[in-house]
Amino acid sequence: MAIVDADYARHLMDVAVAAATGVGPELRSAFRARPEVSFKRDRHDPVTEHDRVAEERIRDMILAGEPDSAVIGEETGTRGTGAVHWYVDPIDGTANFVHGLPFFCTSVAATVAGEVVAAAIYDPIREDLFTAAAGGAWRNGVRLRSSGASAETAAVLLTAYPAPRELAAHRDRALARVDTLVQTYASVRRLGSTVLALAYVAAGWADVAHGLSVSAWDLAAGSLVVTQAGGHFLALRTGPTDLPAWHGPGYLATTGSLAPAGSAVLGAFTDTHHPYPG
Repeated sequence: MAIVDADYARHLMDVAVAAATGVGPELRSAFRARPEVSFKRDRHDPVTEHDRVAEERIRDMILAGEPDSAVIGEETGTRGTGAVHWYVDPIDGTANFVHGLPFFCTSVAATVAGEVVAAAIYDPIREDLFTAAAGGAWRNGVRLRSSGASAETAAVLLTAYPAPRELAAHRDRALARVDTLVQTYASVRRLGSTVLALAYVAAGWADVAHGLSVSAWDLAAGSLVVTQAGGHFLALRTGPTDLPAWHGPGYLATTGSLAPAGSAVLGAFTDTHHPYPG
């Protein structure tokens, strides 16, 4: 039984779309303007004033569109109280945004009782809008069907592995895993945005997306877009938890034509991480 009815899910998707696209003009204007940068954990984790301002505007639009809400943002934490919990990443791919690389997006997802029920992902440079709710996923209003390679040897893998801290902790193991992935897949790419990687799997523009150190606001919207497009989404974890798959921190997503069972990713990480379906 659906956690919310279809009409309410569509309403939440409309709110997500308005919030995600509403910050598009400002992000396009700021792109390649070399904004001032500060850092969170380390120099690999940049943040700008545009991240913070965009998140505040998204939060305000969400609360105006659905007052019964709590907004969980990457930059400003949780604001508001309500039955609908929204996970927001105002700029996923901030390092790309800062340096003028056109691969970043805004991600907004609505969850109810721990289930993602509506999502919007917006690429403001290409003006690509990926949306999902019960019954389907769409790109610019056109239904998505997640399909691509049927064998890993013909597949494109998008991954953020290894992150600098993963290299620092277990360099030899990380490099051995990378060797396995590079030797297995037709192409391995690091594009710098988990959310857009998931959207590309949903669209069939990439076949596999993978990462280990990812936050819920990076996965919530993309996980729904992938699964509603007919693709597969799994959490990769070091042990069981009651959290749903879209909380991560690791994940594996594949197109509908490339089942995750027996994948090289699962094989390469099986000594530390195990799949948990959503």
